Amino acid sequence: MKKSIIAALISTGLMLSTPFVQAKELSFAHVETVGVSELAVAADMAEINVEVSVKAPTAKAAKTSSDQAVAKFIARLKKAGITRDKIQSANLNLQPQYKYEKNKPAELIGYTASRRVIVTLDELANLNDILDSALEEGINRVNNIALKTSKETEYMNKARMAAIKDAKQKAQFLAEGFDGELDGVWEIRYFEQRPIQPTMLRMNSGASHDVAESYQQGQVTIRDRVEVVYKLK
Repeated sequence: MKKSIIAALISTGLMLSTPFVQAKELSFAHVETVGVSELAVAADMAEINVEVSVKAPTAKAAKTSSDQAVAKFIARLKKAGITRDKIQSANLNLQPQYKYEKNKPAELIGYTASRRVIVTLDELANLNDILDSALEEGINRVNNIALKTSKETEYMNKARMAAIKDAKQKAQFLAEGFDGELDGVWEIRYFEQRPIQPTMLRMNSGASHDVAESYQQGQVTIRDRVEVVYKLK
């Protein structure tokens, strides 16, 4: 009877304080915990997403201009030591442009061609120079800059172990607090988390060259979470 009361108190309290989803009601004494963790680590890599958008009277002219800008940028990247497998550029978006006037049919006035280039930089220190070279070669839009860490797997494993430890400590503390004792793990629920990569924007080359230092200070937040059901003796 005492165990049932303890289990009811612990389970009720945790269900109210956490979004723990119970698939089916357990008939034995138990405690449910949610272990969480968070690591903030220095970024040492970046993924930049840039784009060229060109308007021209004909579709061919628009495509040619966008292709030339991308080709020049890729050449600069290769010269900087970035290998082709770190560059994604196989896309083209071609859209007709119309002029609309009241009581008149739409008039075709040209075409817009746009291409995106996504580059993975293994050296964060090169980020500012790469952005400048993109703008110099005709790339006219920086969509985003996602900071990353080259040790993602290592840090994710650390965060996972920290979440497991947190779940264990909570379960032990709660059981002892109600004069109970843990009797092993009954169920584990785990859904892999992804690192939170801070995104920075930069639209033109007019910013100060000191901006490069601000990128070096970026951090990647890695979080994890595990839900555990422990049996009580």
